[in-house]
Amino acid sequence: MDVRDYYQTLGVPRTATAAEIKKAFRKLARENHPDKKPGNKVAEQRFKDVNEANEVLSDPDKRQKYDRFGTDWEAYERAAKANPSGGRSSGAQGDPFGPGGPFASYAGAGGQNVHYEFRTTGGGAAGGGAPGAGAAGAGFSDFFEVLFGNGGRARAAGTAGGTNAVLAPAEAIADVTLEEAFHGASRIVEVAGRRLEVAIPRGVDTSSRVRLSGKGPDGRDLIVVIKVVPHGDFTRRGADLEREIPVSLREALLGGEVSVRTLKGRVLLTLPPGTQTGRTFRLTGQGMPRLKREGSGDLYVRVRVVLPSRISDEARAAATTFLDLVEQPDPRI
Repeated sequence: MDVRDYYQTLGVPRTATAAEIKKAFRKLARENHPDKKPGNKVAEQRFKDVNEANEVLSDPDKRQKYDRFGTDWEAYERAAKANPSGGRSSGAQGDPFGPGGPFASYAGAGGQNVHYEFRTTGGGAAGGGAPGAGAAGAGFSDFFEVLFGNGGRARAAGTAGGTNAVLAPAEAIADVTLEEAFHGASRIVEVAGRRLEVAIPRGVDTSSRVRLSGKGPDGRDLIVVIKVVPHGDFTRRGADLEREIPVSLREALLGGEVSVRTLKGRVLLTLPPGTQTGRTFRLTGQGMPRLKREGSGDLYVRVRVVLPSRISDEARAAATTFLDLVEQPDPRI
C-alpha cells in the first residue's frame, strides 16, 4: 500500500505559492541532508522524499498534472503519448474500447460496461464495481479526456480486444472525518464483488492516495482517494489546525485559564489580562500528525470575547464607576 502526498511531504498546504514551496524544500533538505546526518536511514529516505516532492511541485506543469491525477500523473502522460491520434477517438465507430482501439482490453466481455469509480461513506460498503455498473468515475474520466478529448468523459464501454495493455488503476473515493484522519481509520470498499478493507493512515488529507496493488477490477491497482469532510470547529491548514473559542468578559479582562478542546483531548489555555478579540494563541503539537513523518502540526486558537447582552441598573452603575477608573485612549484615533 503506497500513500504519497507531496504537499504533506513538504509541510505546505495545497494552495502554497511557488515561493512557499521553495522555502519549505530548502529547509527540509538542509535538515535531512546526508552530510548533516550521516548513517541516518530515516533522514536519508526523508531527503529523497523531499527532493521527489520538490521536483514535481516546483514545476508548474508537473504540479498541475499531479493535482489532477495524483502520483500516477506520469503513467497517464505516458499513456497519452502512446496514443498518436491527437486526442481523437479510435477503434470501431470511434470507440477507443472497440476492436482495434487502444483500450480494447479494458472492455468487459460481450460489450459490458466497466465502472471505474467506487465511493465509500461512513465505513460502509461502496456501490458499484461490478461489470455493468454506470458511467466512468470522475477521476478516471479525466484520464480519458486527456487521451480522447471531451468525448473521453463518456461511458467506458466496448468489446474485448487487444492484449498486453497496461491497465490504468481504478479509483475509489473514501470520505473520512477530521477525527478519523487524526487517529487513523479503516474503510470497506466493494470492488467487483469483493469487499476490501482499506487502512487509512494517520495524517491523511484531502487528495491523499492509498494504493492497493492488484486489488482493482481485472487485477489492476486500486487507488483510494481520500476526502476529509469539513469540520464544524476546526479548520485545517496542512498539518496545522485553527479554531475559535468564545471567552467571557471576565476571562478576557482579568485573565485566567480556559478549557480548549483539541483532537487529542482538552487542554488548559492561560489568557493574560486584557485579552482582545482576535488574539491568536499557538498550542504546539496539538495539530494533525504529519503523514509518514514524525511529529505533529500546531493548533492556533483565536479568541472571541462575548460581552453580556443584558446588565442591571446596579451593574451598569458599577461598570460606569469601573470604566471611569480605567485609562484607555480612544481606539479609533
